[in-house]
Amino acid sequence: MLERIKELVAENLGVDEADITETSSFKGDLGADSLDLFEMVMALEEEYGIEIPTEDLEKIATVGDVISYIESHKE
Repeated sequence: MLERIKELVAENLGVDEADITETSSFKGDLGADSLDLFEMVMALEEEYGIEIPTEDLEKIATVGDVISYIESHKE
């Protein structure tokens, strides 16, 4: 799952996949702004067939947070 998420993050944020780790912070390390994060969340929702409510987005700061969230919410 990490590899696929790294691909999605790289595509949506325009960063090198090699620079992305589980501990990478979207805003701090990867330079994402609110619009970048919104587009990335839409891609993750489509990829994994889940819905990420706005209130949960505040809890997702790193790539590892995304993996944990998806693992606990996918069907």
